[in-house]
Amino acid sequence: MAKNKTGLMGVVYSTDPSFNAQAPEEITITPAPEKQKLRVKLETKQRAGKAVTLIEGFAGNAADAEELGKKLKSFCGTGGSVKEGEILVQGNNRDKVLGWLQKNGYSQARKTG
Repeated sequence: MAKNKTGLMGVVYSTDPSFNAQAPEEITITPAPEKQKLRVKLETKQRAGKAVTLIEGFAGNAADAEELGKKLKSFCGTGGSVKEGEILVQGNNRDKVLGWLQKNGYSQARKTG
């Protein structure tokens, strides 16, 4: 039997007369690309020696981060993922990623490491 979670955040009963059972809505507005301060670096630690291009510093909601990650992976022709606010692109694609970001308005993107 499936559990029907209505967003009560674990509240079973409340004696507060002003209690609102709806979960608060979080709306994160993603800043414009030219205001994003992204850092592109190569990382091999804890990845069995495999190189991964890591894009850090994305400010915005998860859907926009997923969309940017999808575009970068498609441009580079590789796999990758978006985890914990970081966009991972498989392989050493720092120059490609940085070029794409700057071409598409991310003017403050820079290569580190």
